[in-house]
Amino acid sequence: MRNRAALSPWSRWMPFELLVALRFLREGRMQSALILAGVTGGVAVIIFLTQLINQLQSTIIDRVMGSQAHVVVRPLEETTRRVPGAADAAMPAASAPPSVAALVQPREQRLRPVDQWERIAALAAATPGVLAVSPVVSGPAFVARGASSKSVALMGVVPDAYRRVVRMDTYMTRGRFDVAGTGALIGTDLAQDLGVTLGDKLRVTTANGASETLDITGIFDMGNRDLNRRWVFVTLKLAQTLLDLPGGVSNIDLTVKDLFGADAVADALRAQTGLTVESWMQTNAGLLNALSNQSVSNNLIRSFVIIIVALGISSVLVVSVVQKRREIGILRAMGTGRRRIMAVFLLQGGLVGLVGSVLGSALAYALLVVFSHVFKSPDGSAMFAAQLDPMLVVLASVVACAVGLAAAAIPARSAARMDPVQAIRS
Repeated sequence: MRNRAALSPWSRWMPFELLVALRFLREGRMQSALILAGVTGGVAVIIFLTQLINQLQSTIIDRVMGSQAHVVVRPLEETTRRVPGAADAAMPAASAPPSVAALVQPREQRLRPVDQWERIAALAAATPGVLAVSPVVSGPAFVARGASSKSVALMGVVPDAYRRVVRMDTYMTRGRFDVAGTGALIGTDLAQDLGVTLGDKLRVTTANGASETLDITGIFDMGNRDLNRRWVFVTLKLAQTLLDLPGGVSNIDLTVKDLFGADAVADALRAQTGLTVESWMQTNAGLLNALSNQSVSNNLIRSFVIIIVALGISSVLVVSVVQKRREIGILRAMGTGRRRIMAVFLLQGGLVGLVGSVLGSALAYALLVVFSHVFKSPDGSAMFAAQLDPMLVVLASVVACAVGLAAAAIPARSAARMDPVQAIRS
């Protein structure tokens, strides 16, 4: 082995263990290149998949939740309870159905208000984690234009409050999200079905016979054809009048700080008010389950990649120990301690992990750039942005270095325990 004087000047200042580790890596160029490629690929896969799945999940959640409230407060559902009639009276008490009143017809379907909604809205606004509160009057109606008629959902809102819950400003294609008097906002698909545009008029009629002529002051596109065909926004007062709900609201919409903490907010409000309170996590259980399964799959893939990378590093270093038996024996005979021999191989594992994490991060970014240009949404926009989360890169680098050190532990112990005489003779 050459002395330090024969090496490059900067190497003279290196610690002995690092100098030997670099020389061993340089002499086994093919092995070093292969294991470095494995670590680079492993880190790139971990960062790329994690970043890709996180961004796709964020995009999906943003598109789904962009058109609805995180938490909705509604009045309790009315139920019809059956009680004994003449036939039931002859039945034994033990087998008689639980009932409390005479046989009745099912209750007629009607729109009911949230009791004392101003107090409930104030209570919701004061609940920790709630960002915005918006009262809403929603009910069925028909809109007509000439011979065309469509069934819609009339939405009575206070624009300033509602736009803090649902980002309606971003969905407006013509006009702005604001209503006053008999003004109305409709979706692009409803406008196309009725053949109307900005400035035209519609006739709206509700189930109780109330009707009003509406002026179209804005058109929106929420990216959901069903909502574009059904939602018609008017002022809160006009909706209260048309839907026969004077001074009341049918539901209170909320948005929360932590999207995945919506269930906790809903549970707290349900316990305090006794009303029906549902979070998006309940109404979109299928979506939540799909996102959860996606996260589990990602974690499994990352775990297998880490195991494969660790086995690769360990196997290459084991071979290196066998190949370097004579050099290790000479170093031990020259007085190099076991700890320093162990440090040489640990440094090799750490260096491979460090360099591999840097190259892997660069490769992951390149993959994100390529895939962001290849895969597009149906509307032509990018499905995800080609960007790296710095914390994810740091975490992946730490994991790569830790895996490199852990994988090098067994070969390092094996090298440190070698008997110098036997190692030189072999």
